[in-house]
Parts: sequence; structure tokens; C-alpha cells
Amino acid sequence: MEFGIGTGGIILLVLIVMFLWSAIKILPEYERGVVFFLGRFQAVKGPGLILLIPGIQRMIKVSLRTVTMDVPPQEVITRDNVSVRVNAVVYFRVLLPDKAIIAVENYLYATSQLAQTTLRSVCGQGELDELLTERDKINKKIQEILDRQTDPWGIKVALVEVKAIDLPEEMKRAMAKQAEAEREKRAKIIHAEGELGASYKILEAADLLSKNSVSLQLRYLQTLTEIAAEKNSTILFPLPMDVIKPFLRGLKAEEPETK
Repeated sequence: MEFGIGTGGIILLVLIVMFLWSAIKILPEYERGVVFFLGRFQAVKGPGLILLIPGIQRMIKVSLRTVTMDVPPQEVITRDNVSVRVNAVVYFRVLLPDKAIIAVENYLYATSQLAQTTLRSVCGQGELDELLTERDKINKKIQEILDRQTDPWGIKVALVEVKAIDLPEEMKRAMAKQAEAEREKRAKIIHAEGELGASYKILEAADLLSKNSVSLQLRYLQTLTEIAAEKNSTILFPLPMDVIKPFLRGLKAEEPETK
């Protein structure tokens, strides 16, 4: 008889523990509980201690922390018919736990699928140059579309970042050739501009020297000195007639006196 009472007490104790285990819930600060009463939405509770009636009330936990979701690489054909692979990352959080549970079956899966389709759609509307140079604009556009589409689910999309754009190998080679051609073009333009500027300066110097024959002779002598400093054994230097004329005039003026 005593054995029977002891067994009943143990069974009762186990039932009480099971009841309390299923009735008492503790939620941390970053979680909320969506409570259903006989299948109908009742309230959003938490954080802290929550008491439930087992079998009658049911609670689904929802995290309010920001979710970092990787968008798998997507095959995209741009507007200029270039095939690329694009992947991204989406940052979002649940603002309304009741809508995230009631309005959509699985808000994480639904947001992931919507991010993939939106990424393909937005990147396919632009050309390759736009994808490479205007990434901030594309990120903003995707974020706005996702935020608008997920608003009925109680989700706020805070940020979208396109992580990588993988190009075909032939496109990489073509872009490398294009970049090299652009660099050569800029180098030739800079060289031509330098030659043009130098020619203007040379023309100005020639105009100044032509106004005074003495300055021209001094420049000629200076050039001879610079060449002589190179230790050349033989120097061939053209002698302008304008330099010789003053000397010839002097010789002609002295000829009558010697006679």
C-alpha cells in the first residue's frame, strides 16, 4: 500500500514538472513570442517570464535582431547582352512579429527568394558599365524594392550590398585591352600637349633672340661650351649666316684702311 502511494506521488510530481515546463517560458530581450489561443492570434508577449496554458495556448518565438542573409550568385544577362554572376548580402530585421508569423509562411525563406529575384531583375535592367561603376545606385534601388515588398510581412530591409560581379574570361580580356588602349591614348595626348607647349616656348625664345644679334651669338657660344663639355673629339656644328654677318661687315670696313 505504501508502495502504491509512493508511485502515485512520483507520477503526480512528474506531471506537475511537465505542466510547468510547458507552461512557463522565458524570452530574452531580443525575442518576442506570438501567442495563439485555440488557433487564434491572441497577443505578442515578451521579453521575460510568460505563462501559457498547455494544450490551449501556443507560442512561436521571433527574433528581433538584424539578420544577415547571403544571396546566392545569380546568373544575370545585362541590357547590353553580357552574362555575369552577381551575389549580394541583405540586412533586415523583424519589426512586427505577429505579421512575420501570420502574413507569410516562412519569412526568412520568402525574403531570401524575393532578394534573389529582385537582384536578377535590377541588374538585368542596367548595362555592364552601370553595374561596375554605379554600384551604390543599384544597392539603393534593390533595398527600396525589397523594403516595399516585405513591409506587409512586418520586415524592415535596412541595407543591401552587391558583393561581387563575376565576368566571363573573354570579357575580362576585352576590358583589359580597352583599359590599356585608354592609357596609351592618354599618354599620347599628354605627350602631344607637352610638345605643343614646348613649341610655343621655343617660338617665343626664337622671337626674342631674333631681335638682338648679340644675344643670338651668346646663345651660340653657350651651345658650343655645352658640347665641348661632353669631351667629344670631333664637333660638327652648323654656323648660321646671321652670326657671321657682323664679322663680315667688320672685315669689309677694315679693307680700305689696310690699302
